[in-house]
Amino acid sequence: MTTEEATGTGAAAATPGWRDLLGREHGAVAAALAGGVALHAVNVYLATTVLPSVIEDIGGARLYAWATTVFVVASVLGSVLAAAVLARTGPRAAYRWSAAALLVGTVVCALAPNMLVLLVGRAVQGLGGGLLFALCYSVVRIVFEEALWPRAMALVSAMWGVATLVGPALGGAWAQAHVWRGAFWTLVPLLALCAGPGARRLPGRDGEPGSVRLPWGTVGLLSAAVLVVSAASVAESLSVNAAGVLVAVALLWLWARHERAAAVRVLPRAAFGPDRRLRLTYVTMAGLVVASCVEVFVPFFGQRLQGLGPLEAGYLGAAMAAGWTLGSVVLSGATSRRALVVATAPVFSLVGLVAVAPVRSSGAAAVSAVAAGLVLLGWGVGAAWPHLLTDVLRLSGDTDQDVAGASTTTVQLTATAFGSAVAGMVANASGFADPATTADAARHLFAVFLVPAAVALAGAVLVSRAGAGKRSPAGK
Repeated sequence: MTTEEATGTGAAAATPGWRDLLGREHGAVAAALAGGVALHAVNVYLATTVLPSVIEDIGGARLYAWATTVFVVASVLGSVLAAAVLARTGPRAAYRWSAAALLVGTVVCALAPNMLVLLVGRAVQGLGGGLLFALCYSVVRIVFEEALWPRAMALVSAMWGVATLVGPALGGAWAQAHVWRGAFWTLVPLLALCAGPGARRLPGRDGEPGSVRLPWGTVGLLSAAVLVVSAASVAESLSVNAAGVLVAVALLWLWARHERAAAVRVLPRAAFGPDRRLRLTYVTMAGLVVASCVEVFVPFFGQRLQGLGPLEAGYLGAAMAAGWTLGSVVLSGATSRRALVVATAPVFSLVGLVAVAPVRSSGAAAVSAVAAGLVLLGWGVGAAWPHLLTDVLRLSGDTDQDVAGASTTTVQLTATAFGSAVAGMVANASGFADPATTADAARHLFAVFLVPAAVALAGAVLVSRAGAGKRSPAGK
């Protein structure tokens, strides 16, 4: 593949740097998009950290898992609706409305007198956060020239790494002070700033409102699939776990059939066309995201098997996010080698999963090996991510650009929901909570998640061979 084919633009030397993105011309807009994703992501990790304290204060232990389930389902719903909201209101208003919804949900959580009210707040948070997350990706192609897309995508995706460091620390500090509500109140002024002055530099609506038809069939099937697999993952019965996965897979199959023929969809038309490049890109993205979901149990294993304290174990889990951020920042500008980067990135994730095996042991050497493995796992995702996101925009065609930007978030959130649910199923089936079988659970979990990493590698190799970096005939 030539350099021109790999980049779709021309000479690598013309690739803009970080100064071009963060300078006076684009800096304010870039900060707004990065800030929106960062606040959504910080909220995710903050809420997870304070939930044990919430249960101690207001009760509702039997609904503990649903605090995450309703948030994930609502986030997927928000990401699916992002294209329609953007077409109707324009970037500035859509950004403000989604940030305002996230703010309202956060206030409800902070004031919740019982778990049922907290679940309502989590649902509103998920809807606003998923919408904001998807909009920030979609707006990239509107406000920046194409040459800046990889850098902008890297900046936005790197906010998850920042959030993984900030969220647990912020939530843990308030929880340790026995004032868990303060964690949510801390986000309120930041969200108000985001919904107000933060959106001023974004463009308003251009012309008459676009189509406001909503993909209700797609929303129903996709939300049902996520809800089923998330609910089944908390069951103690292995047969219920398996049945939930089978039903969710069936719903996803029905969703794909419906999406192919739907007039209003969440994936670009090119995803179902004769050119397989976009389909392979989505497969690669989904495989990498699912493989990364092992991080959910790393803090638990760190405490139970390696004798780490809660804060130390939390930051051990954050090593994956650090690798993701580093991979995105360092390799986002490698446009002349994008095919090679995408094809080899999943290898790092595979090696990282193997290297995490010492999580079953204790001692400084084992902890260091686990941290290094998690960094490699995250590096594999982060190195490929900006290029995969950019390829989605380039391969989708002009008529589906709004859908293309939101589709990346829908794929990521759906893959995260399924990956987290499957991780919970494997851990539960292996008896992770029993000290006698915790080590076996760790071994089973990391072995099973080699499969999605291998799927991502196969997809990455195929998409590179197919020339995913070349400009689509339907594109610009």
